[in-house]
Amino acid sequence: MQRGKSLALLFGLAALLLVGFYIYRAFALERPGNSHSEPVESVSQNSPSVRPDDWQGRIDYPSLDQRFAAIAARPEMAGLAVAIVEDGDIRFIRTYGVTDKRSGEPVTPQTVFRWASLSKGVAGSLAAKLSAADGLDLGALLSDWPSSLRLPDGGLGKVTLAQLLSHQTGLTKNAYDRKLEDGENPGLLRAQLANAPLQCVPTTCHSYQNIAFDAVSEILGQEAGTLYEDAVEDRLFAPLAMESAQFGMSGLTGADSWARPHRRGEVRTLSESYWRLPAAAGVSSNIIDLARWLRAHVGANHDILSGPELALAHAPLVRTGRVYGGDLARALQIPSYGLGWRSFTYAGRLLVGHSGAVDGYRATMIFDPAARTGMVAMWNSGWGLPFRMPFAVLDSYYGPSASDSPSSDWLDLSALPSPEPAPPPQPALRDGPLVAP
Repeated sequence: MQRGKSLALLFGLAALLLVGFYIYRAFALERPGNSHSEPVESVSQNSPSVRPDDWQGRIDYPSLDQRFAAIAARPEMAGLAVAIVEDGDIRFIRTYGVTDKRSGEPVTPQTVFRWASLSKGVAGSLAAKLSAADGLDLGALLSDWPSSLRLPDGGLGKVTLAQLLSHQTGLTKNAYDRKLEDGENPGLLRAQLANAPLQCVPTTCHSYQNIAFDAVSEILGQEAGTLYEDAVEDRLFAPLAMESAQFGMSGLTGADSWARPHRRGEVRTLSESYWRLPAAAGVSSNIIDLARWLRAHVGANHDILSGPELALAHAPLVRTGRVYGGDLARALQIPSYGLGWRSFTYAGRLLVGHSGAVDGYRATMIFDPAARTGMVAMWNSGWGLPFRMPFAVLDSYYGPSASDSPSSDWLDLSALPSPEPAPPPQPALRDGPLVAP
């Protein structure tokens, strides 16, 4: 178990460094010239909404609200839900557009969207919690647990649980995802990965996975003594009062208001494929509960996710390729991956988060842990421009005096063609063909 002890030591050092960085950044942000207004009264995590009167702080909320509305009005979009946490408090919750372009039903704060790969951070957070509370050895080899996962060349005896959570299996990127989308069983596909091609020697590179990653749902469920979904509910979602956060297709379609997936203006038919990977892509919720999840990850709920647990989950374990593309990719330095969480530096600050994409849905969660500030958003279309929104929010928070602040206007729409008037909504069935498997 020498490998496990070494990795445990590495985890400890990474966590200490990350905690130290958080403390340093917290004091640095209070330096003269960066003073900000007294914080408003904390918004209760049980509060169902935030009124414009609560839009107080460093961030220019009215301006961002107008710009978010302009994005939501684009023909590439359908509906959009946004929440901002500033200095540890939920200050902004706003929704735009429609759940379904055919019916014109408006998005509300109660509308449920898919998290897609934001779900991976749930697995990483549960793993960190089980490590701290139950003694789960993140440095133990995958061969120590029974699971459906098989890897080439005896990889189970080389890859640790932490390395599985940080995508270091060596498999080619997104291995066998297409087979999953074609309806094949994810457990059988994990067994077939024994014959899959490798991108690199296991443990030597980051190669993003869904099917292999979801083996953590089997392992963490065993460690918690229950189903993975029940462990998440009992230890994370229920204590955080995240009542709308659910796993599986019914967690979306069973809601009174849920966003239909759109691509190029057309409503898509739902497929159950990625819901069968609960740890990789299985969560859905409304924007209120995603805001509560963000608030917990900036340290507002130490009794549920402690500082050491957050540091362990967020700590970078492996360098990755660039995130996103174009100017945004160039603005994000030292891209890395931890336990289901990405990290990078932006404008001289360490950011943590994740983004997600599945047919007809997108989601993003980006935050500055030291400043206890960030943004979450979900939208029911495949347009990528809203992935830029968190960086516009953080630019507003940091202010023009921030050193190394990027010069890009992340939400500039001037180069895009003017949107044409939307057609009038048409009556549509709420169920039926939309929820075909």
